[in-house]
Amino acid sequence: MAAIKQREVDDHITLDDAQVCSVVERLIKQRRDAMAQFESGGRQDLADREKFEVSVLSVYLPKQADAQEIAAAVAQAIADTGAGGPQDMGKVMAVLKAKLSGRADMSAISAQVKAALAR
Repeated sequence: MAAIKQREVDDHITLDDAQVCSVVERLIKQRRDAMAQFESGGRQDLADREKFEVSVLSVYLPKQADAQEIAAAVAQAIADTGAGGPQDMGKVMAVLKAKLSGRADMSAISAQVKAALAR
């Protein structure tokens, strides 16, 4: 709640659902980054705490898309945009962001799009 209130105060706005989801996604990403650093530093106790916080924050996001749904969305976005290579990645990602934002890890989707366009 503190991060949401802080964003509202900083931007002088009231956040809608999509904006709240983006705040929660950012918090989850921060926790995952910290978790990786704690694990590499041998601090499993702190990594476990970050993992718990990710599980708590994840409850506030919409139902996550499964692997099949993501693969189908990537294929559809490539077909819809007529993407022919890596130079078209921005167009494909714009379509996917509108469709899957808040429901999937966009960095993982980016890797899938990059692999699909490299073929």
